[in-house]
Amino acid sequence: MLRYFIEFAYNGKNFFGYQIQPNEISVQQELEKALSTMLREPVKTTGAGRTDTGVHAKQMFAHFNTESIIPADLPYRLNSFLAPDISVKRIFPVADDLHARFSATYRTYEYYIASEKDPFTQDSAWQLWRRRLDIEPMNEACKILFEYEDFTSFAKLHTDNKTNNCKIFKAFWEQNGSGLKFTVSADRFLRNMVRAIVGTMVEIGAGKIPPQELHKIIDGKSRNLAGTSAPPQGLFLVEVGYNFKN
Repeated sequence: MLRYFIEFAYNGKNFFGYQIQPNEISVQQELEKALSTMLREPVKTTGAGRTDTGVHAKQMFAHFNTESIIPADLPYRLNSFLAPDISVKRIFPVADDLHARFSATYRTYEYYIASEKDPFTQDSAWQLWRRRLDIEPMNEACKILFEYEDFTSFAKLHTDNKTNNCKIFKAFWEQNGSGLKFTVSADRFLRNMVRAIVGTMVEIGAGKIPPQELHKIIDGKSRNLAGTSAPPQGLFLVEVGYNFKN
């Protein structure tokens, strides 16, 4: 059996997340159906992670095993078969011990907020044009994230996580045209973590809580202390890092 990585992107609007869900359409389901059809054998994929309903990915990886030699034109054929909201970028062989999820060294997300009413960003940004946000205290709060590893306060409740520890090494807000963009990188993320952080940061930017309150929120290790989760359509997985061997 040969192991391959597949790199792809998707618009999450019409999917119930990446991972296969009972009786719901998912990116993994559509990808496996296309691969199985093209390779004429059952293909099961393992993704770099799971994204929630409505969340997008500019870069996502999955691995799969096959006895077939992958033809060079397979990405082109897959793109002709798949719906327009999934795009395959490349497929390449890797070592048989490289794992799409567990071998990833970091992941980077971006979150977009629209500060003006814009009909063209309804499905790709949080529409907050009725609320004024101050980016300075939001970036002050970002620095506090680097001081912690246990992010239980931003974790989805009732999950099977063995640990809520993550190492965030990049987090900042910046102007993005008339709106805002949040960039965050870590070795791993908990389910709903980025959206919970964004929701809390918006409360800080709106002046409802001071930046230093983030210490109390994280130290409390309770999801009830953090802000409401930001809506999914503004969230994009943009990069997954690996140490690929030449």
